[in-house]
Amino acid sequence: MDSVTQAALGAAIGGAILGRRLGRKAILIGAVVATLPDLDVVLDYGDAVANITEHRGFSHSLFVLTGLATLMALLCARFAPARDISLRRWWSFFALILITHPLLDALTTYGTQLFWPLDLPPVAWPIIFIIDPLYTLPLLIALGIALVSKRVPKACAWGLAISSVYLVMAAGAKTLVEQRLAPVLAEQGLNEAPLLVQPSPFNIVLWRATVIDGDRYYESLISVFDGDHEPQLEPLIRNAEFEEIAMAGQQGQRLDWFAGPFLRYETRPLNGEETLIATDIRLGFPGYHPFSFTLATFNEGAWQLVDTSQAVDNPRDIRIETLARLAARAKGDNAALCASDFVAPEWIAEGTFNRC
Repeated sequence: MDSVTQAALGAAIGGAILGRRLGRKAILIGAVVATLPDLDVVLDYGDAVANITEHRGFSHSLFVLTGLATLMALLCARFAPARDISLRRWWSFFALILITHPLLDALTTYGTQLFWPLDLPPVAWPIIFIIDPLYTLPLLIALGIALVSKRVPKACAWGLAISSVYLVMAAGAKTLVEQRLAPVLAEQGLNEAPLLVQPSPFNIVLWRATVIDGDRYYESLISVFDGDHEPQLEPLIRNAEFEEIAMAGQQGQRLDWFAGPFLRYETRPLNGEETLIATDIRLGFPGYHPFSFTLATFNEGAWQLVDTSQAVDNPRDIRIETLARLAARAKGDNAALCASDFVAPEWIAEGTFNRC
């Protein structure tokens, strides 16, 4: 999640636990401590793939953060002026603030390495977009009330309760969408295919489904307000024939560990060389995927793996009219937006341009 949301969540937890004793200081401390796990963004591993896949790694590990919470609690119990606060209370304060950070991150598509240093893929059960105002606003409003009224614990508790209900609603919406999608997948023989269902940007009403089927993948937009409208799968191309080349290198293997089969491949001239590029199709929106990486270049009749991967920027920016169409589709207007509307024509399977 974004830094503002994480800080607001930590501040609300801090105010709920120690607001009665520390007042507004509990909110401030909570906000600062909650941002600590994201300090790993300043680390540069010297490789674009490493930078993206190492983020939310050791600094988001439940093992590391539990240890850090214990250390901070011991220091505060020993040196803090508030001598009447027990070690157990300090530990609850720091542990909940720190651990809820990666747990919330794990509810986004990007996922989180909760069990680092164990060599396990990031944990992800996406029910919320990385920025969702309707989740963040209750926390910010509650913090504002707490700061003005001085009723810190009660206001913070209400903010946490409302934001938690929102997450429950998100989980329910995802379950509903998955149930609507299941018969469509079964009808097309895709019920065992790798599937990702995630919320579209900034809401939990409109959901995006991505299904992998060899050289093809399918995209679909499904709103909780679609009624009897059957989800439509729009076929796109992965260029899976380049997968073997990509997986021959360390960066390609790392991307596979990070994103699984949700990768798309392309070749195009870059800096004067024909370059193999892998794109993580989980993140962003079709046509607006932000994470693409160079993996190999074609020289002397053969593909040569790069020593250091580079990030390839997506030149397209999201416009207001795009967000307006997204909002209309969320309301159940099936003609407002298709999943492949912003995808370049060469990626659409068989050159079809059928409306969803």
